Amino acid sequence: MSRDVIVKTSEINGLGVFAARAFAAGDVVLTIDDSFEVSADHPVPDGEEHHCDYLERGRVVWMGIPERYINHSCDPNVYVLTLSGVRRVLARRNIEAGDEIAYDYCVNGYGDVVWTCHCGAARCRQTIHSDFFHLPFHLQREYAPLLDHWFCTERARELQDLRLV
Repeated sequence: MSRDVIVKTSEINGLGVFAARAFAAGDVVLTIDDSFEVSADHPVPDGEEHHCDYLERGRVVWMGIPERYINHSCDPNVYVLTLSGVRRVLARRNIEAGDEIAYDYCVNGYGDVVWTCHCGAARCRQTIHSDFFHLPFHLQREYAPLLDHWFCTERARELQDLRLV
C-alpha cells in the first residue's frame, strides 16, 4: 500500500482513503492494482461484490487495498485515468493532508445500480444512478475531460450525440 494515503473510518461511508500528504492538482494519488480479474475460475469472495470495478469490454476486477475504500462524492477531488496501460487516481484539485480521497462513481460508469448518497457535499445529488449518461447534463460536460479512453471509445456514439467529444 502507498505511504501517500491511509485507510481509516470515513464520515461518508465505512472506511475511506485519506491523503497522508498534500497533493497538487494533476498529481498521481495512487496506482490501482487491477491484477485480480474476476472470472468463473477467479470469483469474487462472497459479500465483496461492492468492491468490484467494471471496466472496458465488460472486464471486472476486484479492487485491492487501498483503492477499494475510495468513497463516492458528488464533489470529487480525484478521478481515475488509464496512463500507459495502468489505472491511476489523479487529483482534480489540490488536496491537503488529512482530506478524504473521493471520486464520482459515475465517471466512466455504466449500468443500473442506484443508491442514496451520503457524501455531504454541498452539491450532493442525493440519489445516484451509476451510469454516466444519467448524470445531469452540466455534470456530463464538467466530467467529459475526465473520461477514460476506453469509456470514450465504447460510448463514442452517445458522447458524440451529446457533443461532449
